[in-house]
Amino acid sequence: MGNCFSDLDGGKQAVGGSGGSHQRAQNAGGGAGHNDAVDLFFRTKGLHGLFTQMELSLSASKLRDLDVLSKMLKLNDQEFLGEASSYLSEIVTKQNQSLTLNLHHRDGRSSKNLGTLTVHAEETVASRNAVEMTFRCSHLENKDLFSRSDPFLRISRAIESGGSVPICKTEVVNNNLSPVWKPVCLTTQQYGSKENPLVIECFDFNSDGNHIFIGKLHKSVAELISLHQNKTGANFISPPSGFRHHEKVLKGQLFVDGLIEKQLYSFLDYISSGFELNFMVAVDFTASNGNPRSPDSLHYINPSGQLNAYQQAIMEVGEVIQFYDSDKRFPAWGFGGKSYEGSVSHCFNLNGSPIGFEVEGVEGIMAAYARALQNVTLAGPTLFGQVIKKAADIAGNSISDNHAKYYVLLIITDGVLTDLQETIDSLVRASDLPLSILIVGVGGADFTQMEILDADNGRRLESSTGRIATRDIVQFVPMREVHGGQISVVQALLEELPGQFLTYVRSRDIVPLNVTQSHAEALTQLRV
Repeated sequence: MGNCFSDLDGGKQAVGGSGGSHQRAQNAGGGAGHNDAVDLFFRTKGLHGLFTQMELSLSASKLRDLDVLSKMLKLNDQEFLGEASSYLSEIVTKQNQSLTLNLHHRDGRSSKNLGTLTVHAEETVASRNAVEMTFRCSHLENKDLFSRSDPFLRISRAIESGGSVPICKTEVVNNNLSPVWKPVCLTTQQYGSKENPLVIECFDFNSDGNHIFIGKLHKSVAELISLHQNKTGANFISPPSGFRHHEKVLKGQLFVDGLIEKQLYSFLDYISSGFELNFMVAVDFTASNGNPRSPDSLHYINPSGQLNAYQQAIMEVGEVIQFYDSDKRFPAWGFGGKSYEGSVSHCFNLNGSPIGFEVEGVEGIMAAYARALQNVTLAGPTLFGQVIKKAADIAGNSISDNHAKYYVLLIITDGVLTDLQETIDSLVRASDLPLSILIVGVGGADFTQMEILDADNGRRLESSTGRIATRDIVQFVPMREVHGGQISVVQALLEELPGQFLTYVRSRDIVPLNVTQSHAEALTQLRV
């Protein structure tokens, strides 16, 4: 409910406080929902969307208990409890913009004992303002018999109907009655206004999902700012229960150890200020693509002019990526082929030049690709490591010269990867750099390995030495789904890029080029 449920790490990871540098940036132009990059692309084509962004919060009541022996948080093993459907218009036209639906069976049969689902809708208002807070507690009541509690906080926003909507939860701190959590960043869109009351609840985590209530308190953002300024704590309370008809003030206290008011600039704020997106391309020349002389090959050049799978990908993807590249000069490589020197290379210049690897525009990529097929023998194995290292070197060298560049490596492949662990190691190393990697799959191969690299299950990649990627930098797009009409090529390509870009710049406090340093210090680094 309210972006506050997670199966990651058994449900122990933080969820929802993603506005800051410590978690993945999903809004303000990236991630789920409205996407600034997609919107800008279509607007330049004269296409204007007529929409408003809505946020839906869901809560369930009186669900069936199907777990007799266990309630472990394993989403892949969940059983069907019921379903409900409604038009959005039915929800937003209610006076309190909430609608309670009876759950029913998949075949439509209704049953009173399946429970209900309540949906609350709110129109989201874009705002750059955010507050990043570091919470700490002391003297929490221990709820575990043989160890100490594993506490986490859940923060909810009060709504007009009288209830509350969870907006985030912290990670779980194991075995600690005086926990300090990682910073939580809340946008104005999440908390409403500084005077709007927030409900802050503390729970002892249980793996079966039956978390034990420790205490709660009501504080607005303004009051949390006051706690931080005065370096004082606020006592948790326990609501009336049983024969106790009054609230009980608990010994446990909540402190705000750190608080920063900041502005969260959008993807378009950076691009329109002069930030450059620089695209690089790498094409798969391994033998698994089939003999280019055979019509069955993914590399077959049809004399009739019909584009093969790679040409289609270059043209369709190129139209999108060159829109964001200022000079439209693309470094272009091939990998997995026996190159011009006569040996197998896992990163050779696509244009055949011994010194220069850049080509002009999408037409240049197409021409270089066609020439390479005449001079390069398909070989193998399929190794991504070297082209990723090449791209990472270029991105890394740019940091000292110019903070206003961000790089995107486009890898077009048939999906059969040989060096999975080496590739993961390269991606983990590159996760600190201004670099994203877009993998486009062509053909009908098994793309399971590509989906592992994409890490869309929320678990960041881990290297062979145990290092965890700083952030997710990979997006995988299977072209067969694009051609099948399941997804738009523009939406597919740009779905994660804005969020990955924002995560990088925010983690380094990089602001748009048209924001003066004094303005940035006042708005982005205002420590209350």
